[in-house]
Amino acid sequence: MSYQVLARKWRPRKFAELVGQEHVVRALTNALDTGRMHHAYLFTGTRGVGKTTIARIFAKSLNCERGESADPCGECAVCTAVDAGRFVDLLEIDAASNTGVDDVREVIENAQYAPARGRFKVYLVDEVHMLSKPAFNALLKTLEEPPPHVKFLLATTDPQKLPVTVLSRCLKFNLKRLLPEQISGQMRHILGAENIPYEDAAIAELARGADGSLRDGLSLLDQAIAYGGGSLRVDEVRAMLGSVARGQVLGLLQALADGQGETLMAECARIASFSPDFGGVLDDLASVLHKIQLIQLVPGYRTDDDGSDDSALAGLAQQLAPEDVQLYYQIATSGRRDLSLAPDARTGFEMAVLRMLAFRPADGGGSPAERGSSSATARAPTAAPRAASPVANERMHMASVAEPSAPRAAPSPVAAAPAPAAPRAPVALDARGLPAWDSLIEQAALRGPVGQLAQNAVLRGREGNTLVLALQPIHMHLAVEPMVSQMEERISQAMGERIKLRFAEEHGAASETPAARAANAREAAQSAAEQAIEEDPLVQTLKREFGARVVPQSIKPYEN
Repeated sequence: MSYQVLARKWRPRKFAELVGQEHVVRALTNALDTGRMHHAYLFTGTRGVGKTTIARIFAKSLNCERGESADPCGECAVCTAVDAGRFVDLLEIDAASNTGVDDVREVIENAQYAPARGRFKVYLVDEVHMLSKPAFNALLKTLEEPPPHVKFLLATTDPQKLPVTVLSRCLKFNLKRLLPEQISGQMRHILGAENIPYEDAAIAELARGADGSLRDGLSLLDQAIAYGGGSLRVDEVRAMLGSVARGQVLGLLQALADGQGETLMAECARIASFSPDFGGVLDDLASVLHKIQLIQLVPGYRTDDDGSDDSALAGLAQQLAPEDVQLYYQIATSGRRDLSLAPDARTGFEMAVLRMLAFRPADGGGSPAERGSSSATARAPTAAPRAASPVANERMHMASVAEPSAPRAAPSPVAAAPAPAAPRAPVALDARGLPAWDSLIEQAALRGPVGQLAQNAVLRGREGNTLVLALQPIHMHLAVEPMVSQMEERISQAMGERIKLRFAEEHGAASETPAARAANAREAAQSAAEQAIEEDPLVQTLKREFGARVVPQSIKPYEN
């Protein structure tokens, strides 16, 4: 017997064998079990997710010799004929090659005749969006009111191209892209049944390469088995797919975090030696950056990987500032999109990672907190001009933030020595001899999530090198790692000594926080603006002479 590819050999023959698409299976199963079946169904979704397979199982369920059921026997003459593709009452039409109105008229004419063997004559029209407009018009009446023995099953990868008159006559089911976990699970099941040895990492690579399509995944699996001589090893699968190991992508990011251009290019050369798909490498880079950002900003996040790279990811999360991770992610995705415009793929890839290095802050690496406080020093009026200012402009430009008035100059080379740090301004003290909290927030440049934590806290006291801060219960969720560590680092830089923070829950702290004072100031400014408008002589004249009125909530305080 000739070899049968895995995608055909392991095509599901019952609803219970389908991978994913539970929402579609449940609806069709209930319809078959209760006898409440529509006459036209539309299955949409990307390639290889089960549209045609579900339609064939549905046709088998309708015509099984043991009765209509969501669980066809799979053994009777009808079921075996459907599985073999030779059931006369299941007419599969490829709309991509039968697009004309004459093809549709032939279908309509044949639909009037009773089925030859089964209870229903089932028309399965694949890629139905390829039909011409006259063909759709010819089909509409029959699609709306077909003979009782006819069912239409339509499948398409592009439902936007279907006329609304067709959509309104069908029950529509959107099939989802399969998750890598679902695809890898089915691959393990098949390999176990086929007695083929494999490595879990190789299956994970193939599942990612399938891009949501089980059929594509099984085709890759066939190719990988042939490539590996009957077994699956991760190194061979990566060589076949042109992908690289996670550790190599982490090496790129570590070189970026260290600001080492020479190491970065060495990593690029090592990756290029595997002849990879450079677009896939940029995708992997974006995926790793996504995990790093989750570790930084989502307390308690744990990766869904095997855990082998958790410590490396956590280390990079400490070294890279969250805003830099966002920038690097944007550069990776835009570089992926623009790869076809580069002279060659390797050049486009290297320029993308060099762009990340070029937009790296010129004040060097270190923890995100240290870099944040260095930025705060640079913003102080007494600070010497930083060479990184033009870089900051470019970083904002890359993040799609308009800044038309900012002058731009060529950024300093990353390898150049950083400008000498400006003298640190002394921290102002309040009447208790404690640091003035509002001033300290500004001096330590506490922004973003860390700034939210600081703005909603009240400085209650100091115990040695520990500042005691009070928080409302509703804000205690902000006082988690890595926010507290970043806040400690930035305050330590601002005060010139090592500072620890301790947060205590306090119900009455809300009215004393910087956030509350800022809100009160905004309310006072709003009230003053509204009163000024009401007392304005011109406004009073307009109201008196012309019946004018001030539109509620339209007054905004002037902001300098």
